[in-house]
Amino acid sequence: MADARAVLVTGATGLVGSRIVAALLARDTPVRVFTRDPEAATRRLGPRVSAIGWNGVTPPPAAVDGCDGVLHLAGEPVFGGLPTAARRRRIHDSRVDSTRALVHAIGDLPAPNRPRSFVCASAVGFYGDRGDELLEEGAAVGDGFMAELCRDWEAAAASAEGYGVRAAQLRIGIALAREGGALPQLALPFRFGAGGRVGSGRQWVPWIHIDDLVALFLAVLDDEDLRGPVNAVAPEPVRNAELTRVLGRVLRRPTLLPVPGFALRTALGELAGELLGSRRVVPARARTHGFTFAHPDLEAALACELCRPE
Repeated sequence: MADARAVLVTGATGLVGSRIVAALLARDTPVRVFTRDPEAATRRLGPRVSAIGWNGVTPPPAAVDGCDGVLHLAGEPVFGGLPTAARRRRIHDSRVDSTRALVHAIGDLPAPNRPRSFVCASAVGFYGDRGDELLEEGAAVGDGFMAELCRDWEAAAASAEGYGVRAAQLRIGIALAREGGALPQLALPFRFGAGGRVGSGRQWVPWIHIDDLVALFLAVLDDEDLRGPVNAVAPEPVRNAELTRVLGRVLRRPTLLPVPGFALRTALGELAGELLGSRRVVPARARTHGFTFAHPDLEAALACELCRPE
C-alpha cells in the first residue's frame, strides 16, 4: 500500500482508540483502522482515516502491509453483561485470537513490509489481587480470570518479536474520561447522593487520565528501545476509600453508602475481583524512559473530566 508510514489502529471507535486516532491525525500520521462497520467508522473518525472492514479476528489480506506500526486495542468489554462462561470465553478470544491473527498476518509479509512496532493493550488485571505489594512490570502474573487473560494476551503480542517486530504491551489501569469507560459509571451514584467505597475500601486502585494514556501509547509506539510490558497508570495509586473521598469532594456529594463486597460477587461472579482486588501498580518503565505525566494528581484529573462545562 502507498501510505508506507501509516499506523494501523484496532478498536479505533472505542474510548481510547478514537482519542489515539485523533492524536495521530493531529501529527499528520496516516491512519488505517480495522472496523466491523467502515461507514460508521468514517463518520465517527473522519474522512482522513482509511477504514477497513474486518470480522474482529482475522485481518483482511494485505491490510497490514507497509504499516509503520500497529496499535491493537480491540476486544469485547469486560463489564456490561452477565458473567457467564460463554461471555468470559468471548472476552478471552476477542483479545487473544485477534492478537494471534494480527501477528500471523505480520509474519506472512516480506520482512521489509512488516511494521516496526506492535503495541498491544493489556490490563493491570495481569497482577491479580496483590494486597499492598508494590507492582512494577517485573512482578509475576497473578491468579484469576483477568490475570490468565492478560497472560495469554501479552504472550500472543510478544510473539511478534519472532518476526523482527518490536512488541510492547500496556497494562492499563482505570482510564478517567468523561465520555466513557469507568468514570461515568463510578460518578453516577455519587451524583444521586448514593456514592461510597467498594468493599473494604482498602484495595489499591491504579488509575490514569485519558490524555496521559493516549500520550503513553504514542510514546511507546515511538520509542524503539521500549519493549515488553509497560504499566499504563498514574504515578500514585490510591486506595478505593481515598478515590471515594476525592470523587465525592470533586462532585460535592456525600460518600456514605458503601457497596458491600458480597453484592458485587453476586452480580459479577468471578469478575467482581476486578473491583474488589488490590493492585498497587506503579509506572516504573514509563518513568525510566522519561515519560512525563500531565495529570499525576487524582483530584485534579477528576476535576478536569467532571467539572468542565458541557
